[in-house]
Amino acid sequence: MTTATPPPVAPTGDHHDLAIALFAVIVLVTLAITLWVGRRGSAAEDFYAGGRGFTPLQNGFALSGDYLSAASFLGVAGLIALYGYDGVLYSIGFLVAWLVVLMLVAELVRNAGRYTLADVLALRLRRRKVRAAAGGASVVVTLFYLVAQMVGAGSLVALLLGTNSSGARTWTIVAVGGLMIIYVTVGGMRATTWIQIVKAFLLVAGSVLLTVLLMVRFHGDVADLMRQAAQHSGAGQRYLEPGLKYGKGFTSRLDFFSLGLALVLGTAGLPHILSRFYTVPTARAARRSTMWAIGLVGGFYLMAIALGLGATALVGSAEVRHANSAGNTAVPLLALVLGGGNGSTGGVVLFALISAIAFATILAVVAGLTLASSAAFAHDIWAGAWLGRPRRRSRGRRAGGPGPRRARGAGARGEATEREEVWVARVAAVGIGAVAIALSLFAQQMNVAFLVGLAFAVAASANLPVLLYSLFWPRFTPRGAVWSVYGGLIPAVLLVTFSPVVSGSKAALFPGVDFHWFPLENPGIVSIPLGFLAGWIGTITSPEPADPDRYAELEVRSLTGAGAA
Repeated sequence: MTTATPPPVAPTGDHHDLAIALFAVIVLVTLAITLWVGRRGSAAEDFYAGGRGFTPLQNGFALSGDYLSAASFLGVAGLIALYGYDGVLYSIGFLVAWLVVLMLVAELVRNAGRYTLADVLALRLRRRKVRAAAGGASVVVTLFYLVAQMVGAGSLVALLLGTNSSGARTWTIVAVGGLMIIYVTVGGMRATTWIQIVKAFLLVAGSVLLTVLLMVRFHGDVADLMRQAAQHSGAGQRYLEPGLKYGKGFTSRLDFFSLGLALVLGTAGLPHILSRFYTVPTARAARRSTMWAIGLVGGFYLMAIALGLGATALVGSAEVRHANSAGNTAVPLLALVLGGGNGSTGGVVLFALISAIAFATILAVVAGLTLASSAAFAHDIWAGAWLGRPRRRSRGRRAGGPGPRRARGAGARGEATEREEVWVARVAAVGIGAVAIALSLFAQQMNVAFLVGLAFAVAASANLPVLLYSLFWPRFTPRGAVWSVYGGLIPAVLLVTFSPVVSGSKAALFPGVDFHWFPLENPGIVSIPLGFLAGWIGTITSPEPADPDRYAELEVRSLTGAGAA
């Protein structure tokens, strides 16, 4: 049996320079990719969809890169390190969600849309209010997700610098926000995709390295690993059983069910995942991309479970919690121990390498999220809802060529040119980045996987019902679409606001006050059914019937790809 006494694991100040140097290399490489790719095209199709020229394998890596965020690499392993079996449930929910994407969304969305979720809806529900509602919901979802990634960045760099000061986390959050703005405004989707591909490769390679070292440490004995994890968890055998986090009563169990529902259904409504299906040339390529992503994501989460157990066994739950109360630094601390421990060259090198990979993970995901939210604002809210409708690229013009000339009357509540729309998207990226930075500063002590769970709940409540109704219900009307979006979005945000997440608990956003009345931390169990119910009520009470011809057009296009962009 392998014995493991949890050691002090904070990295020494003498070796901070190495980790910082690797961080700098990651930043320089991603900036070089952005500058190189950003010069290759300025049309809307380049900015939003990367020219639709990526292969299924490339897009599969990019999809997994978008999905395997700080919540996966830092948050899930941290929750397993702190709560054992209950933390594993996060990884299961994240993985099962891809089956919903594969069966219901991937091909149909690629055929029916152009750049965003609202494009799918607009094919049969051609109303400004529908575009505005879908675009607004997408911005809210991506903001929730952005906060999670930036909180993870703050925790990581604070650990790297050997401090728990809020100043280090604050400046890290500001720096990550500035970088993500540069990635999006300069490189668009093409640069973001290549950054995701590089990051996904590094993340999988780093996880494989840590998992191999961990298994070697325990001589391949998984049972011994689990025993040591239980021993150093502070909870004994309960660490390996359900209920350590979600088994304290009926409310806790209901909260877990709500979380699982949000994780399984939320992926199919995430704007930055949906937009990635438009970067491949065909619907078949979109499905193959999803299959590649499922393989990569599934393998990663199996390794994440092992790493979470390893962090508990070799570092100890108490040390993990001491370094970061939410457990976000469990994997870097495990890397330090596996490399030889505090003060050893191997430990510091491995710690710095894994920290740099985690930092690259955060940079890549925030770029994808910012791009999705800026696209929703510019393409759906500004061009589609405010001006009337976005203008399509002129036929015969290459995607990388100059944008079309301004149409007569464009700009005065008419059609937006591609050049204007891309310019607005870049400005929106700056504004959304600033808001994300401000929100992240208030949420620095919250677990990133938990924050992502909230984003999934909002996505499953506001985006998924309207998407499924639009694709599969012939009677669905514009009023039903608007009611469905707001009927899921507003309750989800309100319930989070008046939940223990914001007030009334030590880990709340505002721990010194208590105005919560909703007992659950995740609103999915209430807000998701409300989104579907609101869409149904809005449809059956609509004075205007659905247009059967438009639904037939959507059905043919979504199933066959005829007329797809």
